[in-house]
Amino acid sequence: MLSDSSRRRFLRSATALVALPTLESLSFRRFARAAEPALPKRMVCLGTGFGVTSETWLPKIDDVGSAYTLPEGLAPLARHKSDFTLVQGCLHEFANDPHGGSTFWLTGAGPAKSLSMDQVAAAHLGADTRFTSVQLNASEPGLDGPGHGPGLSLAWDRRGKPIAGFNSPVIAFHRLFSADDVPLAQRQQLLAKKRSVLDAVLEDAKSVDRGLNAADADKLDEYFQGIRDIETRLGKEERWLGQPKPKSPLPQPGEGLVGRDEVLLMYDLIVAALQTDSTRVMTFRQPIQHLLTSLGIGVAAHDMSHYHPGERMAAAQKRDLAQSEMLATLIDKLKATKEPDGSSLFDHTTVVFGSNIRSIHYLDNCPTLIAGRGAGITLGRHIVQPKHTPLCNVWLTLLEGTGCTIESFGDSTGVIDALRAG
Repeated sequence: MLSDSSRRRFLRSATALVALPTLESLSFRRFARAAEPALPKRMVCLGTGFGVTSETWLPKIDDVGSAYTLPEGLAPLARHKSDFTLVQGCLHEFANDPHGGSTFWLTGAGPAKSLSMDQVAAAHLGADTRFTSVQLNASEPGLDGPGHGPGLSLAWDRRGKPIAGFNSPVIAFHRLFSADDVPLAQRQQLLAKKRSVLDAVLEDAKSVDRGLNAADADKLDEYFQGIRDIETRLGKEERWLGQPKPKSPLPQPGEGLVGRDEVLLMYDLIVAALQTDSTRVMTFRQPIQHLLTSLGIGVAAHDMSHYHPGERMAAAQKRDLAQSEMLATLIDKLKATKEPDGSSLFDHTTVVFGSNIRSIHYLDNCPTLIAGRGAGITLGRHIVQPKHTPLCNVWLTLLEGTGCTIESFGDSTGVIDALRAG
């Protein structure tokens, strides 16, 4: 058998290598594996309303690097400390509504036309999956529930329009994994009917595209973009029409789960969706009031966010611990779920956890935790950016690391070099 050094000298000649028979000692299997396509990257964004308890969730501002002391609110994540990074100092300058604005966490804007970061990632990563992206929501509605404002999820399309999400784990499970009871021929007819209606609407719209003022022309352009988006979705539905859905790695969930149990099941669905390659981009707008109730906390979610030492602050801290425990469980499962090459889902997934506000009504220093190796960032560190650094700089860094070719995102001013591995 050739030694490693002999093998390396021998393999320098590519022309000689072609003429050789398959030799086990030269580890041709490794060459075959190296030639296989790279495993896909994924992104998961977990947004929570009402921020965190600043005093016990955020590390001390001067305690940076890899040897920082993990704060009390993140203690359940201690076993994963080397696999996530905390970023301080960033804010959304234009998302200036503390509670209602958390819906715009991924956009960097207030209630204006704005694309969310996950949808940029989805455009790059989602072409080959059944679902370009999947949006998950809490089952509780309204500002006093998840602490979010307008919108249907955390996701916003390129026109700044809200994208709907699944409001329960049961609905999400059936959409991802349950077989369609409608016969294939009937589904084909329904899609053909949708296309016919869309063509007629487009023809009518084109007939008025003359003599419009600038404002009306912009509105019509937005309308046409909406039609093109619908056409894209219909085309994707047609491509996947005859393909059966994958078998779920999970049993069918029961009805009525709320709060902590709801979040844990949604996390299981996230892992299952990524594992089956049903989608590669997911967002989850998390419950707050239901979570508090499930933890035996009697304080209202909005009241809790305006905490001071006492019952409200204790409630906020208990919430932080519960969220950290659940996030640690999600990371456990991503690490335990193996890819075909023996690596883990965690090795190819970026997980972002955070909020648009720090706490109370403070919009500076958005809490930001990034885990996973999907974007090639530096893990196991506490990084502090100059005050008022756009949070969109973080989003831009993650998007570039995931392979998106973009020069800017939102109000970004550049990537964060300290986040880049290497």
